[in-house]
Amino acid sequence: MSTISEIVLASNNAGKITELNHLLAECGIRVVPQSAFDIPDAEETGLSFVENAILKARHAARIANRPALADDSGLCVDALKGAPGIYSARYAGEHGNDAANNAKLLQALEGQPRSARTARFLCVLALVRHADDPVPIICQGEWRGEILTQPAGDNGFGYDPLFWVPERQCASAQLSKEEKSALSHRGQALKKLLAELSASHSA
Repeated sequence: MSTISEIVLASNNAGKITELNHLLAECGIRVVPQSAFDIPDAEETGLSFVENAILKARHAARIANRPALADDSGLCVDALKGAPGIYSARYAGEHGNDAANNAKLLQALEGQPRSARTARFLCVLALVRHADDPVPIICQGEWRGEILTQPAGDNGFGYDPLFWVPERQCASAQLSKEEKSALSHRGQALKKLLAELSASHSA
């Protein structure tokens, strides 16, 4: 692990790339988006966040021929048996249509009391040193909250306007970027990954 100086991110999300570059710079690691290697998105055929994260990381590592990092994340609502789960981004049928996804979620929970609207955001990060790495580094973060009955706030994306954060008494979409990074599922997973990489780099 101590030889890693560059990681391919199995995503073209500009926000994720900027955030990861900032965080991993202290470990002496540069993050490059998969678009730099003309890597198409992997088919997410796994049945769990872990499977999909590993699948995406291996796909990017194989084509770029270098270490790769992928994340798979989503919202799990207890009353809906964990849905939308791994299908969070395409819950309403069209990938990345936040408005449609939020509308479908509100409809699915219509009439449910607050006590039945508990939910959690999950994020799994998977880092492979090479495409056939038998021991990927896997870091998971979880963020617990509730689903509101109507959207609130203009920050963030996805289900943020509907996700009530008990410790801040507001919606995720009402948090600043800094607050969200400190609390969120992805922020927690990234802290664990940084700890793993820092330990391996100093070993």
